[in-house]
Amino acid sequence: MSGGLHARLHVPGRLDAELDADPGSVVAVIGPNGAGKTTLLTALAGVVAAEGHVEVDGRSWTDPVVGVRERRVGWVVQGQALFPHLSARDNVAFGLRARGVRRAEAADRAQAWLDRLGVGELADRRPTRLSGGQAQRVTIARALVTEPRLLLLDEPFSGLDVGVAAALRIELARHLASYDGVTLMVTHDALDALTLADRVVVLEDGRVAQQGTPGDVAARPRTDHVARLVGLNVLRDDAGGFTAFRPQDVVVSPTEPDGSARLRWAGRVAGLTPHGDAVRVQVDTRAGAGVDLLADVTPAASAQLGLSPGAEVWVSVKATATRTYGGPGAH
Repeated sequence: MSGGLHARLHVPGRLDAELDADPGSVVAVIGPNGAGKTTLLTALAGVVAAEGHVEVDGRSWTDPVVGVRERRVGWVVQGQALFPHLSARDNVAFGLRARGVRRAEAADRAQAWLDRLGVGELADRRPTRLSGGQAQRVTIARALVTEPRLLLLDEPFSGLDVGVAAALRIELARHLASYDGVTLMVTHDALDALTLADRVVVLEDGRVAQQGTPGDVAARPRTDHVARLVGLNVLRDDAGGFTAFRPQDVVVSPTEPDGSARLRWAGRVAGLTPHGDAVRVQVDTRAGAGVDLLADVTPAASAQLGLSPGAEVWVSVKATATRTYGGPGAH
């Protein structure tokens, strides 16, 4: 096979996964903590020893083994990891200089990327004089300036303010649209997976549990982690399957609802937050469903019910509004 990324990697006790991605594709890698997401990225980069094979653009990186420095990888990690003693421009130019590019050319190329990402005027500043969003833009410029064939993004918006993350997400999407390499992005944010990626790979216990388009994965989640990530309520059963339903299908009432076709639980309001045009109500049902459930109600209904933290309520959902996933015989 040629073009794009083709990998089959095994790290004992941590990862056993196969991954194919076409040139220009953006793959969101999601899964619970400890699922092997960062291990996958470090194995592809050659930082962690792994059995198997990695092929990028038709060239094997594992037979013979291509060293970390020789692999055409751009990497954006959590916390930026910029060199504190270097200016933004010199941070971006560092990878080029390490590859033998002359100082003046490296500086010009670094400046061009800083300009593209809207922080060109900050080129002479050191990382301590940059905001979190500015530093992350410098980090992305540093990853892209070397023209990598594999771009690895590990929680690229982690720790940023919501507004800063939103602006950077739009900026990154614009650059990825014209990038013909393969991008792998580890994220815990469904918004990243649904807006930036054209494919989603779900890892669980080091293995690929599901993959597909963002829409398919969100509509038919095969793990409870994915269901919760896309905002669904999830109830697990003893057989390993789970039932999911949307917060907007949950009814909140002060007394136990009637109707045999309803699933119902008693609980206490644990929190209320604005959610678009609705109020999202978090209900602690530990004595019933065993989990917190989410319900979306109108502001008028919230006021009429007198919802506030600690209020005792019933939550219910029609059986016809639920879907069951996983477990023996389920699809």
